[in-house]
Amino acid sequence: MKWERGIHHLNAVARTCAELVGSPMARYSLSVTQLWALGDILESPRELDYVTVALVVDLPVGDVPWLARPQGAEHWEQMTRVAKIPVRPLWRSAHAPVWNHFVDRPALVWDAETGIAEDTLATLRAGRGHDVRLPAPSPEELRTRLDDELAVSLRALRERTREYDDRRWKPGKLTGISDALWEASNGYLDLLDARGA
Repeated sequence: MKWERGIHHLNAVARTCAELVGSPMARYSLSVTQLWALGDILESPRELDYVTVALVVDLPVGDVPWLARPQGAEHWEQMTRVAKIPVRPLWRSAHAPVWNHFVDRPALVWDAETGIAEDTLATLRAGRGHDVRLPAPSPEELRTRLDDELAVSLRALRERTREYDDRRWKPGKLTGISDALWEASNGYLDLLDARGA
């Protein structure tokens, strides 16, 4: 995908987030409070496979473990059409820092209180993402952040393993439960690798 098209998709997601704030539809979906850009879209213009974003939701930290979709995320992605465009959403809780080892110095594109950061979008379009990124955390801050995320992820892995075990031999499809277990496992292993454990 061309650079301009990637910026177009990022802009479209920001505008959709902004439209949802006052919409009656917002009552029936996740409460997304911020949209952050990360990854390749923060670098110099180039061909992109997809645009990676962090969607911050007003849910407890334990409901949004790393690399897992919170309850209602699939509905939100379908309703907003994010599922149909080359955008990779990563879900984050509003009650913890958005950044970690992968969400590296992201740039705020939209906030429910302040609206769309038009200057940020213009800066990204120009390929100067380094001008609008968060500052880098210290090694100690990053280690503490990873420890916190690892604890949340381990709790989620244990909970989802129990849920899977409880439903394993009961009638009905296991796809939703097994997908949730895989997401929790994937996030936990990713954090272990990042932590160097």
